[in-house]
Amino acid sequence: MKKVALFFIMAFFAVACGNDDDSQPEIFGCTDSSSLNYNSAANTDDGSCIYNKNVTFSFIQDWDGQSVTSADFNVTSFTNAFGNTLQISKLRYLISKIVLHKADGSTVDFEEYKLIDLTDPTSLTLTPAIMATTGDYTGISFVYGFNELDNRSGAYPDLNDANWNWPAMLGGGYHFMQMEGKYEDGTGGELPYAYHNGTARVSPDVFEQNFISFNFSQNFTISADATIEIKMNIAEWYKNPYIWDLNVFNTDLMMNYEAQKHMNENGASVFSIGAITQ
Repeated sequence: MKKVALFFIMAFFAVACGNDDDSQPEIFGCTDSSSLNYNSAANTDDGSCIYNKNVTFSFIQDWDGQSVTSADFNVTSFTNAFGNTLQISKLRYLISKIVLHKADGSTVDFEEYKLIDLTDPTSLTLTPAIMATTGDYTGISFVYGFNELDNRSGAYPDLNDANWNWPAMLGGGYHFMQMEGKYEDGTGGELPYAYHNGTARVSPDVFEQNFISFNFSQNFTISADATIEIKMNIAEWYKNPYIWDLNVFNTDLMMNYEAQKHMNENGASVFSIGAITQ
């Protein structure tokens, strides 16, 4: 009987091994026939697989639909809603606290910030270390600038090295944006402008936070590594709701409370979500 039992056990393993090529690999109990491109997985209640995938954020700039890159700096002229003709020589801005919102109510918090500088191609994308799980999503949120908790003077060595600090006398912390260039003053001459945004100073020792929180409803599904475009329409900084005249607000705007609040108001319509590709 022992020999018979041993024979059946050996036959069972022979059959099992012989079917290896036809079976689907299992990962943490999940069965997936295309498991070559995964990082990790976990079971759901219905037995399906959830994988971790890289998400890359691509930062895109335009002027009312016209693409803007560093190649346009000091070359391409734009006309704002007031009618000022201007050129851009610098554009840097800060995005933080990017979060993906899942259909089941959970979130993927990437816990990173990014200083976008149009003259630095490496800054135009962000692939966070934290990965996103596959599945259905309903929204994307982020903060333009830093919120009050994160906007701490000297806290970020890379931003310190980039001369991104906001003066202590104006509330401290960091810039949210630097946009600079020249504009035509209406008399045939050119003048500089420096559209710098950050904390607003009401009066000495009295400051207002000036960051903007965005929360976009966006239905999408992640099934592979994904790229999500975050778009800035630069023209919106000058037109909605405040029609910006560069002859009125051009330089020395960091300490100008009225200018800083107009920037905050106009910034609410600047960003949108573009293409989501996999």
